[in-house]
Amino acid sequence: MLVLFETAAGYAIFKVLDESKLQQVDSLYKEFETPEKANKIVKLKHFEKFQDTTEALAAATALVEGKIGKSLKKALKKVVAKEAHEQLAISDAKLGGVIKEKLDLSCVHNTAVAELMRCIRSQMESLITGLPPREISAMSLGLAHSLSRYKLKFSPDKVDTMIVQAISLLDDLDKELNNYIMRCREWYGWHFPELGKVVTDNLAYCKTVRKIGDRTNVSSSDLSDLLPEEIEAEVKLAAEISMGTEVSEQDIGNIRHLCDQVIEITDYRAQLYDYLKNRMMAIAPNLTVMVGELVGARLISHAGSLLNLAKHPASTVQILGAEKALFRALKTRKDTPKYGLIYHASLVGQTTAKNKGKISRMLAAKASLAIRYDALGEDTNAEMGAENRAKLEARLRQLEEKGIRRISGTGKAMAKSDKYQHKSEVRMYDPSGDSTIPSTSKKRKFEEVEEEEEEEEPVTPVVKMKKPKKEPVTEEEEDDD
Repeated sequence: MLVLFETAAGYAIFKVLDESKLQQVDSLYKEFETPEKANKIVKLKHFEKFQDTTEALAAATALVEGKIGKSLKKALKKVVAKEAHEQLAISDAKLGGVIKEKLDLSCVHNTAVAELMRCIRSQMESLITGLPPREISAMSLGLAHSLSRYKLKFSPDKVDTMIVQAISLLDDLDKELNNYIMRCREWYGWHFPELGKVVTDNLAYCKTVRKIGDRTNVSSSDLSDLLPEEIEAEVKLAAEISMGTEVSEQDIGNIRHLCDQVIEITDYRAQLYDYLKNRMMAIAPNLTVMVGELVGARLISHAGSLLNLAKHPASTVQILGAEKALFRALKTRKDTPKYGLIYHASLVGQTTAKNKGKISRMLAAKASLAIRYDALGEDTNAEMGAENRAKLEARLRQLEEKGIRRISGTGKAMAKSDKYQHKSEVRMYDPSGDSTIPSTSKKRKFEEVEEEEEEEEPVTPVVKMKKPKKEPVTEEEEDDD
């Protein structure tokens, strides 16, 4: 049996001298405790050394992908072809299938071979002659660095790193812009406070401040390229009756410099947004069509990469970004959140409050399909995303019309659905079970109380008033008349 052993310095092919030792897998390591014992089991047949790091990197890359490199093919043809009847022990079963197919050599891979490889590695310095230990360690380190750089450069998972960095930078720029603009308005407001109420747009405000400087220059300044005519007239009128304090030229110079910074950052933000939009359409076109480039980029950033996001189910995509609210709801046994980052998508935003939960659930289901298609599919078109978005818009119109359309008859009872309420499974302890006195029901007690009240009340007999009887007139009285 021949053994193919891969090292950072080259390919080594060993001849197994005593194959009976391989049957005792558990005790095989004892045969490699010393270099002398190891040389009795295996013997170096051929060593194909790499010329430089580039060749070593090409060979290692081929092995990772399960292919036969040029140097390996050369070594196998030179040595193993002479002994074609021998079996070739290899450490990778996938590579064995390729060797069997290409060179028609029988390969073997089992637990005994794996243990033999480990034993050879432990005595590699003594078995492979002509390679000092320092040289082997230097070659291993160089190959490891080269292979890491190669994987990092060509890994498909690392392409979306640009999206993660761009959306993070975009959020940071928004925060800094807000701070700068707030500081600029407050600072210049001491000199010309009325301008902040007249000009509400932040960029237009900074450009106006940079152009006019001192408020006394407003009347002589032409602001038509920055502001509409009516607002420009209002600014000039406010400058004449302004209640602001006077400032020096040095103060105006610093305020103008701050305005320059705000304008530059705003321009860079617009450029960065265009870059992010293009990158999202290139990497995740279907997700971009479904939820938009900003929401899609935030979902990818939150998950870490597009591939990690593709591994999440639709229910996780729906509440991604609302983890704090989810765990708080689970802890307090309240209703869990219905949406997270997906709430900012345009489809959810244009829905009424009653249907936001339904639309966010359906959008998350379709978005998870789009994410998996973008991450694992070969096509780069956005047809599936556009088709699913049209279905969601049709469903949204149906839900909106359902609330307006009147339902009558039995359809009303069928359409009625009870609101889901979370019922707690926790049962409280009932202390009434501790008493040994037999308890009577409330109904029974109430009847007994009524009977006692009836007994206590004196029974008064009802006396009927008799009508006075008319006395009969006697005959004697009649005769006297």
